[in-house]
Amino acid sequence: MIGGSGKTPVVAAIARLLLLHGQRPSILSRGYARRRTTEGVVVVSDGGRVIAPVEESGDEPLMLAQALAGVPVLVSTDRYLAGRLAETRLGCTVHLLDDGFQHLQLTRDTDLLIVAPTDLDERVLPAGPLREPADAGRRADAIVVPGSAEEATAVGAALAVETVFTMTRRFGDLRPLDEAGHLKVAPTKAAATQKVVAVAGIARPERFFAAVRDQGWTVVREMTFPDHHWYTRRDLEAIEAARERGNADLVITTEKDAVRVGAQRRWAALPLEVDIEPLPAFAEWLMGRL
Repeated sequence: MIGGSGKTPVVAAIARLLLLHGQRPSILSRGYARRRTTEGVVVVSDGGRVIAPVEESGDEPLMLAQALAGVPVLVSTDRYLAGRLAETRLGCTVHLLDDGFQHLQLTRDTDLLIVAPTDLDERVLPAGPLREPADAGRRADAIVVPGSAEEATAVGAALAVETVFTMTRRFGDLRPLDEAGHLKVAPTKAAATQKVVAVAGIARPERFFAAVRDQGWTVVREMTFPDHHWYTRRDLEAIEAARERGNADLVITTEKDAVRVGAQRRWAALPLEVDIEPLPAFAEWLMGRL
């Protein structure tokens, strides 16, 4: 699937779970759509501090680095090299690839695939959103299905994968951007009369816009940009003009967009998290694989 499946928040959830079980996970990313590609490995975070700027890391790696204390995040086109560095210099015990099902150059111990029920009827690129036919999911060791337990069972049966889990998405409280473009710890609550402009440069932005409204904000304007879009000064001026015309209090965006817009007044981000269920069974399965 080319975006919008929930891979990034699933990686974050798994990283937190591994930390709770005494592991030292790393996240290895190719840094898709970063502005500056360098040779070797970019250490976005060593687990204690964020080191690389978004232009060198890419948006999703930086977002993960900011959200996951204790989890090194590394970017390289050679993820074997990144993994070796994570092991030898940062003491990592297990590696997470946020987009690795087709990365056959690297041998994996476990393949966990996110498959929505509708994916079974989709077509491959360029006619549809799939990178390879849905039945390639048979290679997975387990699948995670956004939907009910019944839907997960049906998807598992269709792909002949016995181990299935469900996934639910949830949005946290709105968090304002600080002067550096990072999310502040203190959340912002919606008031019934507050107007906002909602901005998203992600795949499937309609879910984000619906979530903003569900939290009680009055959206006076939706503004969409391509996935991984790098905002220009003209873009930001247009967004600010829309806020002023709509007499809006805030501009609300996604966590992924927040790392690309940098420091902005009157901006805030809506964090997305996922729950993998049943969690005890998932934790037992995952730790058993390790």
